[in-house]
Formats: sequence, C-alpha cells, structure tokens
Amino acid sequence: MPRAGLNTEVLVGVALDLVDEKGLEALSLAALADRAGVAGPSLYKHMGSLASLRGLMALAVVRQLTAMCTTAVMGRSREDAVEALMRHYRAFAVEHPGRYALVPLNALQDPAVAAAGAELLAVFGAVLRAYGLEGSEATHAIRRMRATVHGFVVLETGGGFGLPEDVEASFDQVVTMVLRSLE
Repeated sequence: MPRAGLNTEVLVGVALDLVDEKGLEALSLAALADRAGVAGPSLYKHMGSLASLRGLMALAVVRQLTAMCTTAVMGRSREDAVEALMRHYRAFAVEHPGRYALVPLNALQDPAVAAAGAELLAVFGAVLRAYGLEGSEATHAIRRMRATVHGFVVLETGGGFGLPEDVEASFDQVVTMVLRSLE
C-alpha cells in the first residue's frame, strides 16, 4: 500500500530539497527513498528511473525559474525589466545551485521541458520587445543576456571569483554591459 500523501509531485519536491542541500551529485533513488522515508522499490510506483526523476525535476525547476522571472518583470519596462530579469535569474541560480544545475542547456530540444523552456524564453522576449527587438535581433539579445548571466552564476557558484573585489559590483557592471548592448 502506498504511503499516504506520497505522490510524484511530493517526491520531486523532496528530491529538489535534497539537491539544494547536498548538490546534484548526491541525487540517487536510494538517497531519495531514504529522505522520503520509504523503501526504494516504492519509488517505482511514481517514477521509472533516476533519469525520469531528473526530467521531472528539470521541468519543475524551469517552471519555478519562469514564475520567478515573470513576477520580477511584471509592471516593469526596458532597463528596469532587463535588470530585474537578470538579477532574479541570478538570485535563483545562486540560491539553488543544485536545482539550477538541472536546467538543460538547450531546454527547447529536451522534450521533457520544451514547453516550459519556451515559456521562459517568452519572458526574455517580452522584456526585449520594449527595445523593438524581434526575430533574429531578439534571438541574439536573448543569447547575450542568458550567456552572460549563466556564465556569471556558474563561475560564482563554482568558486571562480576568488579575487577580493566585490562580486556585486562586478554583476552591476555586467548588467550595465548588457543594457548598453541593447541600445
């Protein structure tokens, strides 16, 4: 008999908490079963494999990131919207490096998260419409923004900023650089 209240969504939440705490490398079905307080075979009623769990987790993370970014840009335009988007995207990745590591590099090519990835890209696109950017111009601008923030947070969360200068001041300069590139 399945444990009361145990379902796929609950297990994904437990797994996300686990990677937030211990990192993505600590994720295994055995670790999830232990954390959820169930026997390992009980998990197979909800997911078929570690790969399917990771796919479900990636989908949840992309949805969380999209919701956070959408809320951040609501009611803002141009520079305020771009800055809010960049800062909130970074904040999510810094606060949840284990979760962020689950975001596919090309979410549009991953069938499990393609629709959610398209929604996240739509947030970026909506912010850029205030600059009159459409089509390939918008695509290039989205790539610049995403590459800049992603690269920064990967270095930041990986311990790549060992020099004594303030990391916040560096990120402020990154935001300014991106804003200038949009003009």
